[in-house]
Amino acid sequence: MEFHWCFFTSFLFLSYPNLISSIQEGFWSLSCGRATNFIDSSNISWVSDYGYITKGNTTILDFNDSIRFFPNPKNRNCYKLPINYTYSSLTLIRVSFMYKNYDGLQQPPMFSISLGTAVSATINLSFKDPWVEEFIWQVDKETLLLCLNSIPNGGIPVISSIEIRPMPQGGYYNGMEDFTNKLLRKHFRINCGFTNGSIRYPLDEYDRIWDPDEDFSPFHTSIGFSNPETFDTWSLNERPPLPVIQTGRVLARREGLSYNFALQNLGDYYLVVYFAGILPVSPTFDILINGEVVESNYRVKIWEIGSLYFLRKGIQNLNITFKDITFYPLVNAIEVYEIVNIPPESSTTVVSALQVIQQSTGLDLEWEDDPCSPTTWEHIQCEGSSVTSLELFDMELRSISPTFSDLFDLKTLDLHNTSLVGEIENLGGLKSLEYLNLSFNKLISFGTDLDGLISLQVLDLKNNSLEGLVPESLGAMKNLHLLILENNHLQGTIPKALNKDSLEIRTSGNLCLSFSISNCYNTTPNASIDAPKVSVFDKKKEKLHSHLAIVLGAVGGVLFILITISISVLFLYIRSRRNKEQFKKREGEQADLELRNWTAAKTFSYREIKAATRNFKKTLGRGSFGSVYLGKLPDGKQTAVKVRFDKTKLGADSFINEVSILSSICHQNLVTFEGYCDESKQQILVYEYLPGGSLSENLYGANSKKITLNWVRRLKIAIDAAKDVSHVTTMVKGTAGYLDPEYYTTQQLTEKSDVYSFGVVLLELICGREPLRRTGSPDSFNLVLWAKPYLQAGVFEIVDESLQGTYDEESMKKTAAIASMSVDRDPSQRPNMSQVLAELKEAYSIQLSYLATVELPT
Repeated sequence: MEFHWCFFTSFLFLSYPNLISSIQEGFWSLSCGRATNFIDSSNISWVSDYGYITKGNTTILDFNDSIRFFPNPKNRNCYKLPINYTYSSLTLIRVSFMYKNYDGLQQPPMFSISLGTAVSATINLSFKDPWVEEFIWQVDKETLLLCLNSIPNGGIPVISSIEIRPMPQGGYYNGMEDFTNKLLRKHFRINCGFTNGSIRYPLDEYDRIWDPDEDFSPFHTSIGFSNPETFDTWSLNERPPLPVIQTGRVLARREGLSYNFALQNLGDYYLVVYFAGILPVSPTFDILINGEVVESNYRVKIWEIGSLYFLRKGIQNLNITFKDITFYPLVNAIEVYEIVNIPPESSTTVVSALQVIQQSTGLDLEWEDDPCSPTTWEHIQCEGSSVTSLELFDMELRSISPTFSDLFDLKTLDLHNTSLVGEIENLGGLKSLEYLNLSFNKLISFGTDLDGLISLQVLDLKNNSLEGLVPESLGAMKNLHLLILENNHLQGTIPKALNKDSLEIRTSGNLCLSFSISNCYNTTPNASIDAPKVSVFDKKKEKLHSHLAIVLGAVGGVLFILITISISVLFLYIRSRRNKEQFKKREGEQADLELRNWTAAKTFSYREIKAATRNFKKTLGRGSFGSVYLGKLPDGKQTAVKVRFDKTKLGADSFINEVSILSSICHQNLVTFEGYCDESKQQILVYEYLPGGSLSENLYGANSKKITLNWVRRLKIAIDAAKDVSHVTTMVKGTAGYLDPEYYTTQQLTEKSDVYSFGVVLLELICGREPLRRTGSPDSFNLVLWAKPYLQAGVFEIVDESLQGTYDEESMKKTAAIASMSVDRDPSQRPNMSQVLAELKEAYSIQLSYLATVELPT
C-alpha cells in the first residue's frame, strides 16, 4: 500500500519564501581559521574566530574550507564563546572538524573536545573526515568554554567551524532526572520516510539537520509516505519542522517495523520519537526498545501529532520496533542522544586562589577556567571537583602567599626548592593536608601555622636554615609518622611528645638534636663537638642501641677525614658567600642608580626614615605587605611610611617600576607619593598622610563605623579617579582581587586591564566590601564573582547597607551596569574609560536631581 500526493513538492516550494523570511535570529556561526566574514548559500552569516581564541595556527584548504590547528602539545586549547541568549537557555552547539591532509603527512589526528567541565566527545579523523558533533545544552553561563584537548600520541587537534543556535525552550529534557547537569550529544536525527537528502535551515528554523532514514530501516517491511496536510507543531515542545512531520514510514506487512542503531559507547541514551496522523486511519501499536515493551497500545489519531520520550540506561546497541495491533504502525521522526554528565565546578574561591598563586610564580601555567574538569591543570591533582594536590617545586615563589590557605581540600602540597624564606606561614587553614614538602628552601623558623595541620602525616623540612628548638606543638599531630629535619641549624632536645613508636624522625646534619643531650656529646670536658651519632629516632629500633659502642669505634676513624673535609668546604663557602655579597652590593648600587635616573621621586636615606618616624614609633596600619608608620618630614609635612616585610620585597626591576609609576602620578584626589628608600635591605615607600584615612578604610575599614560615605560622594570619587586612569601604567602586575583575569593566561596587561581594576573599585563603592575576603560562604569570597550576577539581574540587596533608602534606583542601575561590564572576563566586552566616565557622570546627575526632590534623614 502506498499513498502519495503529487503536490507535496509544490507545497514545500510555495512555503519556502515564508520560511526563509524568518531570519536567523540568535544564530552565531564561527569560521575557524578564516580572517574574513562571509554569507553562505543558505543566507547564514559567518564571522571569523580570531576574536575568540589566541592560540593555534590557521590555513585555508580551499575557497569554502579553513581550519585552525594547535601544534603546541598543551592540554587545553579553548574558545571562550559569549552566549547572548536569556539566562538558562536551551542551546544547540554544532562543531565541525576536518583534516584533509592539510599538512601532507597523511596522519589524521585523534583528540577530545569539551564543553564546560564535560569531556563531550572523542574525535578520530582517521575514521571519518570531516567529522561533525552536535550537542544540546541548557546553558546557564554567559560564556561557554569549548576546548580541544590533546591525547598522547594523538596528533595535532584541528577545528573547522562552530555553530550556536537557540532552541525551543522546554524541549528535549522531558522525563529526564536532574537535567541541569546533563548534556545531550546527538547520535541520530532521522526524517522517517524521506530519502531525498537532509533537511535543515530554512526548513528547520532552528537549523537542526534531519538525515534521511534510508540507512536505518529495512525497506522490505515499510514504505515511504507523505501528506501535505498542515499540522500544528507548536503543540510539541521540540517544534520539529513541518516537512519532517509530513513524511513518515508505514509498515507494509503484518510484522514489526524496526530501526537498528549502532551506538559508539556504552552509556545512557535519550530518545524522542514523533508521530503524526498522516493516514486516513488511526493505527494502534506497541513500541519495543531492545525487545522490551516501553509503550503499549499507542494510538496515532488522524490529523493529530504527538511525541514520546524514552530514557535507556547502560546500553550499547539500540533497536526500536513498532508492532501492529490495529491497522499499520507508523513513525515520522526519531532522535537519539547520548547523555553526557557534566562534572560539578570547583569552588570559585579555590580557582581565584590558584590564579593568584599562578601570578606569584611569574609563569604562564595555562591555568584557565576549572582546575579539575574536563582535565586537570598541570601541577594539580583532583578528587572530583576538589583540588587535593598541588606541586610547584623548582619555581621562584619566595613566600607562601595567604591564598594557599583557601585551598581547603588540599591533601598534598609540594613546595620544595621554591626559594621560600623566613618563617612557615599561611598554611594553618589546611585541615586536610596529609603531606607537606618544604625542603631545599631558606626557611629559618617553624612559625605557628603548622599547629593547625591536624591531618598531617609526612612533614619534610630538610635542607633549610631552621634555627633553635623543635616546637613542642609538633607532638600534638596525632597522624604524623615521618618528620624529616635533616641539614638545618636546629639544636637542643627534641620534645618528649615526639618520642613515640608511630613516628620516625630524621635529624642528621644538625648541630646537636636528640631526645637527650647525652646522645649528642661525650661527657668528658675536652670532648669535641661532632655531628650527632644517631640520625634516625625510632622507638622500634631501641634494642639496637646496645650495639652502638661497636659502631662508634668504626666511626671514630672516619671523623678526622670528615673534619678536614668540613673545614675545606667551610672555607669555600665563606669565600663564595663573600663573592655573592659583593655581587649583591654592586647589583643594589646599580638598581639605586637606575632609580635615581628613571624617576623624579625624592630618595630618602634609611637614617632619614628612622628620624621621620621617630624610630618607627607609631603604627598606622598593618597588612600582608608590611606595616605603615606615621612620619613627619623636616618641613613639617606628615607622611605615611610603608615598610615592606622582607618576605614581600620586590625584585630590583619591579621596585624600579613601582617607584617610577608612583612618581609620575599626580592628582588632587589621589594620595601624593613623596619618595622612597632602598637601602639597608629595606624597601620603603613614603606617601602623603591623610588624616581621614584611605577609601578602603572609610568604606569597610576602621573609619567606616564613624563616617558614612553617601552615594553622591562615592560617585564623585569614582568620577575623579576615572579622569586620572589614563596615567595608570600596564607595567604593574596589580594586586590580588583587582587584577584582570586575562593576565593569568597572557601575562600581559592592557588598557582594558585598567578598566577591569577600576570596575572592581566601582563594585567596592557599591557593595561597601573588599575585593577578597575569607568570611562567609566560599562563593562570596571574591567580590566580582559574588556581586556581578546580582547587579546584572537588578537585585540590589547586596548594595552597602549604609546606603539603603538614600539613592536613586536609576542612578544605581547605571553604575551597577557599567561596573558589571567593566569586570567582564572577556576584555573585548569591556567598555573603554571614556564610556565608563560618561555613564558615571550621568549616574551622578541623576543622583543630584534625586537629592533635590527628596528629604533624606540626617
